[in-house]
Amino acid sequence: MTASSATGHPHRVRDLNDAFRQSFSGGRIMMTTGVAALPSVARAALLAAVRGFDGFDADNDPHGEHDFGGVTVAGYRCFWKIDCSDLGQRFASPDPADPAITTRVLTVMLAEEY
Repeated sequence: MTASSATGHPHRVRDLNDAFRQSFSGGRIMMTTGVAALPSVARAALLAAVRGFDGFDADNDPHGEHDFGGVTVAGYRCFWKIDCSDLGQRFASPDPADPAITTRVLTVMLAEEY
């Protein structure tokens, strides 16, 4: 299935990823040990920057799915990525455009942990 097959909308995966990233609702949020060890103020600012990220371009978003980005907050360079798995989180989702069969996982990491 293609990313638009479940709904006929060509940007469905992008829209679902944006909605999840901006709200942190509808999936799981994970952070690496490096991010978890940041001071709480820096960590909160980092998560706010991820939610507000809109710097998508051909380098960080070649497929137009809004599933990866980088931010620098309080001197910390960080990356975030969204993976789409099946509901059991064992395999890739068979159709990331269908939220009924997809679990989104957003992982936030320090650049050196990538």
